[in-house]
Amino acid sequence: MGQIFDISENGCCVSTDSLFFKVGTRVIIRPEGMEGLTGVVRWISNDKAGIEFDTPIYGPVIDHLAVQHCAGNPVDLKSY
Repeated sequence: MGQIFDISENGCCVSTDSLFFKVGTRVIIRPEGMEGLTGVVRWISNDKAGIEFDTPIYGPVIDHLAVQHCAGNPVDLKSY
């Protein structure tokens, strides 16, 4: 599980207590009630990782996620 920060149409920053990814790892981020968002880890710093989405996200979806996750709601984060 993790948390989303700084989300945009092209990517986001995620934070997790147990970050076991490397740059280049393909990941799926599954916010509650949504389909998975696929992407690639582009950078890692301590417990945070920058994810570039495979497909840009539609503006209203970004707004929904920003509101949902500003309260710290967790997301499922897995590599594939």
